[in-house]
Amino acid sequence: MDADGPPRLLVVDDHPIWRDGIAERLTAAGLPVVGTAGDGAQALRVAKATRPHVVLLDLHLPDLGGAEVTRRLLAADPSVRVLVLSASGERQDVLDAVTAGATGYLTKSASLDEVVAAVRAAAVGQAVFTPGLAGLVLGEYRRLVAAPEKETPRLTNRETEVLRLVAKGLTYREIAERLVLSHRTVQNHVQNSLTKLQLHNKAQLVRYALEQGLD
Repeated sequence: MDADGPPRLLVVDDHPIWRDGIAERLTAAGLPVVGTAGDGAQALRVAKATRPHVVLLDLHLPDLGGAEVTRRLLAADPSVRVLVLSASGERQDVLDAVTAGATGYLTKSASLDEVVAAVRAAAVGQAVFTPGLAGLVLGEYRRLVAAPEKETPRLTNRETEVLRLVAKGLTYREIAERLVLSHRTVQNHVQNSLTKLQLHNKAQLVRYALEQGLD
């Protein structure tokens, strides 16, 4: 994403009035909406054509579930951020979305200002949640950390070194300069780590690094 420009948005919701309304309001708030979609299959096609930075996604679509759409969006473009905006605040819906790789989760009771702030935060990889849901997600991660350990995938020394710097908040370019590597090599190390750890995006990778004490 251009550091000097606003994030480009794709809005996905099967209710046309809601979808068009939120798209117009976000555009008026200075966030360019590059496309809209009414179902999961269309969302995947439009995302491929428009390359949004953030996908504002409803969970309950007529063809594919929101979690599955999230997984497919990230498989096609690991850099995209998925921010769920749903009427549901149910525990399983939230956990399914986060497990699939969503960067954040808001309920539709959120104000426009809250949605705008969440989009901007999600665009730079910050996890954002409707108040009350963040504690739910944190509690689930703590439970998983406390569970009996599974065999941990083995990262190379260089992958671990890159992961530690990612967790410190350095950009890929800064990491490349510090380690005297090319920008592409750093990206490859991050992608290899994501694949080995079965994670979907940088936000999940940072959480993993923090849990492992790599910060």
